[in-house]
Amino acid sequence: MESFNLNNLVRDNIKSLKPYSSARDEFSGVPADMVFLDANENPFENGVNRYPDPQQRSVKSLLGEIKGIKSENILLGNGSDEVLDLIFRVFCEPKIDNVITLPPTYGMYEVLANTNDIEVKKVYLKLDFQIDVDQILVQQNDRSKLLFLCSPNNPSGNHLNNKDIERLLNYFNGLVVLDEAYIDFSEQESWLTRLEEFPNLIVTQTLSKAYGMAGIRLGVCYASSDIISILNQIKPPYNVNELTQKKAIERLINKEAVQTEIDTILRERGTLTHALTEIPFISKVYHSDANFVLAKVDDASKRYNQLIEKGIVVRNRTTQPLCENCLRFTVGAQDENKKLIDALKQL
Repeated sequence: MESFNLNNLVRDNIKSLKPYSSARDEFSGVPADMVFLDANENPFENGVNRYPDPQQRSVKSLLGEIKGIKSENILLGNGSDEVLDLIFRVFCEPKIDNVITLPPTYGMYEVLANTNDIEVKKVYLKLDFQIDVDQILVQQNDRSKLLFLCSPNNPSGNHLNNKDIERLLNYFNGLVVLDEAYIDFSEQESWLTRLEEFPNLIVTQTLSKAYGMAGIRLGVCYASSDIISILNQIKPPYNVNELTQKKAIERLINKEAVQTEIDTILRERGTLTHALTEIPFISKVYHSDANFVLAKVDDASKRYNQLIEKGIVVRNRTTQPLCENCLRFTVGAQDENKKLIDALKQL
């Protein structure tokens, strides 16, 4: 996208905003043997009496090594939802701008748009859960600031076509936000490898899925240094707490354990997928590149309630576009998947 100008997308009040400077932002030297009397902290050491690093340098350094990305291209948030909210607040003018979503997809895109008073233009995925690129380009206008793509998609589980994504990166007027929460379960390569090619690309990932750390709420945003710099201007100074940073570092260091768990989930996904195809009231099992499987059943609400009675909670997606009578099954541990399969066979 040769004509891309990031400055044209940023809200005017953000351009003139003077970011808050915290005590830990102003002092960035080596902390060893320093006496900290700058941040009005409780001086009695208990492990969390000091404010955390507002730039999460150690976490970013580890992520950068793993992903092959410079720290200046990384923003961390209190879950991916905070990252997405920051993107809305920087680029979308309330009551004026609009964003485009592709249902069925992650519901928080629309919730955040409504929270920020931003119009949502919906362009539904095609029957095969792939992108209708032509319709997106027809629907966009000069106030379309963000396009949200989820790949692998939730709830369908499939990877979106890379040629379609590239076409949108070249012809969509605003920023393309590519949600890769489930990328670690896919054979497809992450778009992080092409981040430098597209100044209008934002990639979001998370430690909640493959890294098994949903409880610490750590979302990751990868983008150009210009985009990251603007987002840093409005993020809360200590948005990622000390305990989250420490737990993230412990997990990121233990790469072998993470990969072992991913491999196990992929094997179990194959076992679960095969088993679902043999259940008489399941008419279709969709291909999945994620850690869940979407399946069409005879009566989703009925089967959902029956599974609840057997002590198993799945997700009923029948109210979502293109997902009538569909249940979404998260891939669990081997014994959990066996309980699910046995319950389905009993039904």
